[in-house]
Amino acid sequence: MNLFDNTEVAFALKSDSQLERAYFLFKMIQNEPMVRIGSAVTNFALKVHLPVEGLIRSTVFDHFCGGVTEEDCLPIIDNMYKNGNVHSVLDYSVEGKDQEVSFDGALEKILKIINFCEEKKAIPYAVFKPSGFGRFALYQKKSEGKELSTEEKEEWNRVVARYHKVCEAAIKKDVPLLIDAEESWMQKAADELIEELMEIYNTKKAIVFNTLQMYRHDRLEYLKHLHAKAHQKGFYIGLKVVRGAYMEKERERAEEMGYPSPICENKEATDVNFDAAIKYMMDHKKMALFAGTHNEESSYLLMDLAKKHKIKEDDKRLWFGQLFGMSDHISYNLANQGYNVAKYLPFGPVRDVMPYLIRRAEENTSVAGQTSRELNLLKTERKRRKL
Repeated sequence: MNLFDNTEVAFALKSDSQLERAYFLFKMIQNEPMVRIGSAVTNFALKVHLPVEGLIRSTVFDHFCGGVTEEDCLPIIDNMYKNGNVHSVLDYSVEGKDQEVSFDGALEKILKIINFCEEKKAIPYAVFKPSGFGRFALYQKKSEGKELSTEEKEEWNRVVARYHKVCEAAIKKDVPLLIDAEESWMQKAADELIEELMEIYNTKKAIVFNTLQMYRHDRLEYLKHLHAKAHQKGFYIGLKVVRGAYMEKERERAEEMGYPSPICENKEATDVNFDAAIKYMMDHKKMALFAGTHNEESSYLLMDLAKKHKIKEDDKRLWFGQLFGMSDHISYNLANQGYNVAKYLPFGPVRDVMPYLIRRAEENTSVAGQTSRELNLLKTERKRRKL
């Protein structure tokens, strides 16, 4: 039997009504025109302040998010850890804020989460997005190699200071730090900064983790360059490896602006790229891997590689990660086998988390097979429970 077919383990933590809600949601998400219309209507309703937050909260939000505040998330975190051996990564999913006050607020939020991690075994990592700490356009200008004005230089120094503050807290509390990846046209500046941080803070083990989006065809090459640099300078590499989250946007912009798309030509090429990256990392020492994957084949490959390299299931250098509300059949069945598994648990005010939720719905719609797999598993479990 396929390890991931065990629905009793996969949905053990879901009540009958939660199971029904999940089934209803994935049925909706399977309908592409409905997702498009739903996203547009939701955006409009929030813009003109229609009272839709309650409806969103009781459906999509509660399925894919942990709550409005980090305290809201605690019952879910405790339940997943105590009853499913699955950890949580608290992800403050508020996007697109452009003021210094929001960046400082995000910094305080992450420092608070690092304290949480120190107290709670169930939260092994802290995480943030580069654009949470600085203006997207500023990263873009730096990535394009343009000269910054005096004000922008000062602004960039404040961004760098935020990173250092978080890294210093992470080192002190011994909490590894995942830094998410974003759009390709701002990523170069983030990569360069994170490499500097690895050099400073990853001298004994991986504390600072960058993220590689393997739907970009240049990322395997980047990994090899980073490895050469780490080897030369003697630091450890920490990487979260994912397939990627901004595909449509990336392709559209490349076409619009007339440059070659940075995205692999198809899903198969992305899969090959992803598997090559995790294989490369598992083949080399002084690397820690957080594999963010909803793909069963890649999960099996990683389990085989761990066996081949005699890496124990609970070795802290290897983690599997999935998003909350998705792929429970992978998360809970892996955890059941003793592997380190963490769910990305987004939280934040309903209105601010909507861009994240809409991206999740669109992503599920565009990955052929993902939603129907979820639906089939939910159907199997409903049958098993005679619902």
